[in-house]
Amino acid sequence: MKHFFAFQERGTTYKQETLAGITTFLSMAYILVVNPIILSQSGMDKGAVFTATALSAIIGSLLIGLLANYPIGIAPSMGLNTFFTFSVCIGMGIPWQTALTGVFISGVLFVILSLLKIREMIINVIPQDLKHAIAGGIGFFVAFIGLKNAGIITANEGTFIGIGDLHSPTVLLAIFGFVVTVIMMMRGIGGAIFYGMAIATVVGMIAGLIRVPHEIIGGIPSLSPTFGVVFSHLHSIFTPEMLAVIFTFLFVAFFDTAGALIAIASQAGLVKDNKIPNAGKALLADSSSTVVGAVLGTSTTAAMVESTAGIAAGGRTGFTSIVISALFAVALFFSPLLSVITAEVTAPALIIVGALMATQIKHIRWDQVEVTIPAFVTIIMMPLTSSVASGIALGFILYPIAMLAKGQAKEVHPLLYVLFAAFLAYFIYL
Repeated sequence: MKHFFAFQERGTTYKQETLAGITTFLSMAYILVVNPIILSQSGMDKGAVFTATALSAIIGSLLIGLLANYPIGIAPSMGLNTFFTFSVCIGMGIPWQTALTGVFISGVLFVILSLLKIREMIINVIPQDLKHAIAGGIGFFVAFIGLKNAGIITANEGTFIGIGDLHSPTVLLAIFGFVVTVIMMMRGIGGAIFYGMAIATVVGMIAGLIRVPHEIIGGIPSLSPTFGVVFSHLHSIFTPEMLAVIFTFLFVAFFDTAGALIAIASQAGLVKDNKIPNAGKALLADSSSTVVGAVLGTSTTAAMVESTAGIAAGGRTGFTSIVISALFAVALFFSPLLSVITAEVTAPALIIVGALMATQIKHIRWDQVEVTIPAFVTIIMMPLTSSVASGIALGFILYPIAMLAKGQAKEVHPLLYVLFAAFLAYFIYL
């Protein structure tokens, strides 16, 4: 087992990997609660979506751990589930069965692109400076989500974003968890992020801020309302409207996953010679889980940026993903316990992880304007648009322009010009 996951080469242990897996699971377990709520608004059965969400996370995390040896959790993407419900089903009036079939087709196309190594090739031609910008931008985005979930920042009509109610008990609980975790990290305590969440949960229960569950074991909802629906609606996707939807699923998921993979590999120290080892296998695992998830009854899956919490806790190999997969399997039977994993408990982990990821920007050549502008836009637009894909797209549009203006057009890989045109078309017809 140790040899299979290369423990010695990556300097890790069973304890370290297990703690990392638990930390990532706790950071992303909210998806089991939130995804069914969002997708049920499209008309889907909430119970079936819960089971499909858990199973897709189990299968996806297991695949990426075994095939690519990466410490990554895979689950339905938060950005794409909202797009699925509010833009496609509610906004365009498309039945959820047809929309889910669109997810299935985009997943199949993903698998083909992964097998042809096109996705891997695109990731490997991204300039080093932009890779650091993507990792750093995701860090700011993750921290932004953490601050929002903690209630430390809130929406403000005058300034868009403002300081939250720092007297609120739940905000104080998040701040307490943050301080405790930082202190443990400063003292060099392994698994500080996990222990910080555990301590905050106990304190929250004592203070009456977190409900103590009255039951532990719950039944597993049936998949029958959603399972296999995609196969009976294949005929309904051949419309200009649905082709645009499939393209959007494909585009956003492609670069959400690419961004997460770059950020995670960079943070774990796995990037070598500007290339990510086993990227092709990781992308194949990701795309396969989208196909499986659609058949089961959930929207597009992706590598979760919350995986960086586990890496910060010491995760370095696919064994972390195996632990994540196992915990999602357990969660199927112990769903009532999920109520103790609140936003205030996981928020400190996201803020700290975001800060750690943001350190990647120190490697960017800030003294060169042709690099500075695309890198800065990539970084800043991720949290401002709440979209990893949008930040990457804008950076990719600006980079060739900046290099052309500098007279260094030959240093830009031809594939980046193709992406420039694709991203430009995406924003024009968005």
